[in-house]
Amino acid sequence: MLHRVFISCRYLAAFVLVAGLSVGRAEISRAPLKELMSVQSDVQSLLTQVRPAVVAIRISDGTASGVIINAEGLILTAAHVAEKPGREVRVVLDDGKVVKGTTLGLDKTTDAAFIQLQEKEKVWPHVKLSRDVVKALPGTWCFALGHPGGFDKERGVVLRVGKIIRQTANSLQTDCVLMGGDSGGPLFNLKGEVIGIHSQIWEERDHNMHVSMAPFLRSWDEMKSSQVVRVWGTGSGGYLGAAIDVNAAGKVEVLEVLEGSPAQKAGLIAGDVVEALETQPVNSAAQFSNAVRARPAGDEIMLKVLRGAAARELRVKLASRPKEDEG
Repeated sequence: MLHRVFISCRYLAAFVLVAGLSVGRAEISRAPLKELMSVQSDVQSLLTQVRPAVVAIRISDGTASGVIINAEGLILTAAHVAEKPGREVRVVLDDGKVVKGTTLGLDKTTDAAFIQLQEKEKVWPHVKLSRDVVKALPGTWCFALGHPGGFDKERGVVLRVGKIIRQTANSLQTDCVLMGGDSGGPLFNLKGEVIGIHSQIWEERDHNMHVSMAPFLRSWDEMKSSQVVRVWGTGSGGYLGAAIDVNAAGKVEVLEVLEGSPAQKAGLIAGDVVEALETQPVNSAAQFSNAVRARPAGDEIMLKVLRGAAARELRVKLASRPKEDEG
């Protein structure tokens, strides 16, 4: 299933048009006209440069989006689009041409993934990605591109302009309206650099989430070699050895515990809901990841978990991360 959550078309009514650009009413009311005109000019100029690299992806019976980021045809998309390494996909270019691609590695904990176009000799249209992850700050203007509902040559790629609302260790939240089919598409800054990949699409306009470039940069080699990353924070800090995600109730839940890991030795199991680390309530997967990575190997932490209706306290001694993630 390519799309986690679909956004209702009725939310498009919350947008107004400013010289052809879709911008949220809240931003219109707050931003000076001079600033809006400057943003409009920047986006219109950048659009002609970046749109050839934005692609639609056809996989199984679904549709999604992606963006080419080098001349060799490497595509960034979402892990829930790719699902697993080695899948053949159809990639639709800006001019409507359909080419073959293959899914490479993915990070299931953050929803990052790679696809490789199969025609090696071609120089593909591509865009740059931002390596200054920390500069994607709340209040920064950005724009989203994608192919909601699938590729439509008459309509072309769809543009949404907005601002970053929140930044976490692995994601960005914006008010750019997204729809089914946008998943895996790019979020750009006003330099024309990719700063995020569309991940979670919610009905509320300000709840759209994008994977930041941090997971891509952190696990680049692993994903290029078709590995599947299942542990938060691969590559730095203390090692817990548990894959987590936010469940339907909005709680941080353990999805998988790796064999021989500190988490397993402490008695953590899949299905446990993590409520607190020491005395700090756990409110998001990113917060929990950051708290673990901030502690060195050898540190002992107390986790308060809910297993069914029973509350438990587990002491976990963090280890050094294995040199290679076999998961």
